[in-house]
Amino acid sequence: MATWKRDGRLTAWQRLCCGALAGAVSLSATAPLEVLTVGAQVGLPGSRGGLRASGRRLRRSQGLGALWKGNLAACLRLWPYSAIQIASYRRFVMLFVDDLGHISQWSSIMAGSLAGMVAAIATYPTDVIKTRLIVQNRLEPSYKGILHALYMIYHQEGVAALYRGVSLSVLGAIPFSIGSFLVYTHLDKIWGEPSLRFTPLQNFINGCLAAGVAQTLSFPFESVKRKMQAQSPCLPHNGGVDIHFVGMIDCFKQTVKIKGVLALWNGLTANLLRIVPYFGVMFSTFEFCKRVCLYRNGYIDSPLSYKLTPGVDQSLQPQELQEFKLLGKRNF
Repeated sequence: MATWKRDGRLTAWQRLCCGALAGAVSLSATAPLEVLTVGAQVGLPGSRGGLRASGRRLRRSQGLGALWKGNLAACLRLWPYSAIQIASYRRFVMLFVDDLGHISQWSSIMAGSLAGMVAAIATYPTDVIKTRLIVQNRLEPSYKGILHALYMIYHQEGVAALYRGVSLSVLGAIPFSIGSFLVYTHLDKIWGEPSLRFTPLQNFINGCLAAGVAQTLSFPFESVKRKMQAQSPCLPHNGGVDIHFVGMIDCFKQTVKIKGVLALWNGLTANLLRIVPYFGVMFSTFEFCKRVCLYRNGYIDSPLSYKLTPGVDQSLQPQELQEFKLLGKRNF
């Protein structure tokens, strides 16, 4: 989960828009790796043989657009997910702060994990739809789009199908939080200097490293969740899942029994390769959107740089700055 330091010169709506747009662009840029990851997790026949081979096979059989299956659903999910996550995070932070208003590293990570968990549960049906759109054959689709998928899943399988595997989002948050905590508590030893002196590049590497470790530890839960989301008697070949199971525990057992323990980490390579470009595109897009907003608010001279506008009090809130400008025009 990427976080940015709150800038009081942006409105709450602008921060949400910047974050959602940055997330949508980064998701779209790395969508092919996400499709290959989900395919390997579910166990689709075309996902075998390595990333290049599976990607080439998918492109030849279903067209280039197949590498972006489910991306629209993932992007549309960002708006409610981000809004719920931000609101939940603030609530959890208030629970963990001490009497002096301080919060420990572990409590901060826990607050972020719990907020992500709440947002994931609230928007879980869209995640199920994304998985179904990814695993279906683009040339012979069972679902014509997002709304059609929602309608068909609800009427054919019931509302429970839209929350199949949701408990794994909760269970997976535990190893994810532990992995993040292990990395962030040892950053000073890794770099050999206090965390307050970290450069932007070091913070970027820290985020990628923490995400890599956390996702590796929680990946088995993610794999089982994808299998549960994809499996359906209403889909051809039962959704393309490589095993047959009944429930979460049985899915773990059957995967290990038939495919081996390492099968729980199928798709991890594609997922890890996705981290650096994902965060890189996300941070660069967020920063550009932030500059555009700061320029529109009147704090900087150009959306291409952070050069401050001469004579502007940077401590003013956006509304205060606008009122100050209007007052100045009236007096003039």
